[in-house]
Amino acid sequence: MSRPSRNVDQLLLQAGLTLLPQTGVRGLSIRQVTERAGVNLGMFHYHFKTKDAFIRTILDQKYNDMFASLTLVSHGAQSAVENLRAAVTVLARFGRDNRVLLVRLIGDALAGEAAAAEFMRDNLPRHLGVIVALITQGQRDGVLRKVPMAQAVASLMGGVGAPILLATAAATSGLMPAALGRTLPESIFNDAAIAERVDMALAGLAAPKKTGVRK
Repeated sequence: MSRPSRNVDQLLLQAGLTLLPQTGVRGLSIRQVTERAGVNLGMFHYHFKTKDAFIRTILDQKYNDMFASLTLVSHGAQSAVENLRAAVTVLARFGRDNRVLLVRLIGDALAGEAAAAEFMRDNLPRHLGVIVALITQGQRDGVLRKVPMAQAVASLMGGVGAPILLATAAATSGLMPAALGRTLPESIFNDAAIAERVDMALAGLAAPKKTGVRK
């Protein structure tokens, strides 16, 4: 008996990745995925067994690609602060490029969807660990404020990434006025806006400059 084509699993994954931002985990059905992929139901079960395993495969592939880039820039040859700048930028752009999906996942996780909750629980510590290590090094070098780590992370990630998710949640829920929503690509989402927020957040975390005392 011949084995199913290796391309079938990729067709299914691409279909799932397209549908997930629209449906979220709760709303995604296996039948939707197979119909979009043009694949019969039996092939889905052959490759992935369950819906949760399928969703985890999609999310892990998407996240691991980003994490590879994050790891690379966090170990750059620059100072801890410049490596931190690069790492936060990678995370912010990932959040921007996947903003609707991430907002859906957060909602699903809060609603108790196992696949979404497990993904968040398994992966949030990974990229936060990278950021914490870079902040710690900057504090040791005396270039970042020696504030509690939770305060430093909240200041940095809240100032850079939170506007993307909050604006997306407000826009997709219909709570944001249409005129304001039209400004989001330039005011919140584009690379220049992200870079500006990273600059402001790092400036806020910078250690106060020592001033000489005149006699």
